[in-house]
Amino acid sequence: MFLKKKSILGEKNGVSFLNGKVSFQKVSLNVYSFLVDGVLIDTGAPSLNKHFEAFIDESDFDQVMITHFHEDHTGCAAYIQKTRKLPIYLSEKSIDSCTKRANYPLYRKFFWGKRSPFHAEAIPDTFASRHATWDVIDTPGHAFDHKAFLNRETGQLFTGDLFVNERTKVVLAEESIPTIIHSLKRVLTYDFHEVFCNHAGFVAEGRQAIERKLEYLCNIQQTVLTLHAQGKSVGEIRKQLFPKPYPIIKLSGGEWDSLHIITSILAAHNDTKSS
Repeated sequence: MFLKKKSILGEKNGVSFLNGKVSFQKVSLNVYSFLVDGVLIDTGAPSLNKHFEAFIDESDFDQVMITHFHEDHTGCAAYIQKTRKLPIYLSEKSIDSCTKRANYPLYRKFFWGKRSPFHAEAIPDTFASRHATWDVIDTPGHAFDHKAFLNRETGQLFTGDLFVNERTKVVLAEESIPTIIHSLKRVLTYDFHEVFCNHAGFVAEGRQAIERKLEYLCNIQQTVLTLHAQGKSVGEIRKQLFPKPYPIIKLSGGEWDSLHIITSILAAHNDTKSS
């Protein structure tokens, strides 16, 4: 039971990156760390520490911006703190939890490794890099503390896990599709052209891709509510919309599941009705 690990180093439109990949049987996962204008965006996974630490050692940066607290994004933050002693910024909502030993399911520790504790500072609403001013955009939904970063000068938007792909099929139990919809609408109020996603990498025609994802999720939301109003159960809606048994569902013990797409939509709908 050994993970296969590899990484790809690259550059796109002035943004350097390392894409680390882990695979086991039918499940393959990947995550990016980006470097631009003296800013390191996310630090990779602890299971890929040899790859990301080499990237960190060879990179020239002044500060670290982390999109959210998940272990595949914060995995090498402790290494940076130990070796570089540079400021690390994170949403104030998750600073305290990251100073402690991370607690998450065993399968995630198997794939991503165990994140070491680290200390971070609260991300401001805007920040400056060597040649640019950046907007920090609150984008919850995938995680409660999720942020996206927009370089105003280049129009490059770094979306963390807000995008990932255009047609979402499975999500974490903690995710909320209606909240993600609001976050997608929020980033679309900003002036950006290129998208850099921490799992998809560089997204060609990024703004249009974000718009297509938003349209897809809005359609899913409407369909779920329509089927629910017709008396369909959650299980029946899931079978109709997401019939494929994705391997990550079984592997994660249901923490990743299409079911959560439906239940998050219905939960938000019920909250709206009761308020």
